[in-house]
Amino acid sequence: MLIAIPDVLKPVEVAEIRRLLEASPWVDGKVTAGEQSAKAKYNLQIPENSDIARQLGDRILRALGASAEFVSAAQPLRVYPPLFNRYDTGMKFDDHVDNAIRPVTGANMRIRTDVSSTLFLSDPDTYDGGELIIEDTYGTQAVKLPAGHMVLYPSTSLHRVAEVTRGSRWASFFWSQSMVRDDGQRRLLYEMDVAIRRLRAELPDDHPSIRSLVASYHNLLRRWAEL
Repeated sequence: MLIAIPDVLKPVEVAEIRRLLEASPWVDGKVTAGEQSAKAKYNLQIPENSDIARQLGDRILRALGASAEFVSAAQPLRVYPPLFNRYDTGMKFDDHVDNAIRPVTGANMRIRTDVSSTLFLSDPDTYDGGELIIEDTYGTQAVKLPAGHMVLYPSTSLHRVAEVTRGSRWASFFWSQSMVRDDGQRRLLYEMDVAIRRLRAELPDDHPSIRSLVASYHNLLRRWAEL
């Protein structure tokens, strides 16, 4: 399931994050790649254990917690601390699948990567190329969203970042371990939640149809959730 979520960050928030990132040191992006991915990865990253990465990561986590769309789509149990990367002209990330398990730096824990997320920090007209290209059940999809918008997709997907041919593409990326491991089940719950929210905009909350759908939603979540 590929879902684009608009306006996770407001333009003023994107500008402030960009200002802080511009003043920060960048390192070779291979530092967070697995053995196979490192052979395909050509980008830069903010060191994940740096103060600025933690500060900005916490800001993004708060924005995610306030996003009903993210919570509905990802059903997050744990979210990996957000990382930050940039692709300058000539940089790319060839076809790869994200590591299934990631240890959290500085914490005695690991997460299973069920849902991958990219939060764009550059507007599309500031760079050429740099599309996030995802192979999913609906075929190949190229994603290039406005700054502050985010895309979610299954971590099992083969994906790549096309070579940047002009400008620089900046983003935050991270993974979620979902309460609902199966992507098909997550899709059904998300579509049901979207329908419930639409009905609530048209009918009173105590309408029998809404009560019935909400009950079914929670009973399915109770059946499928892993805590």
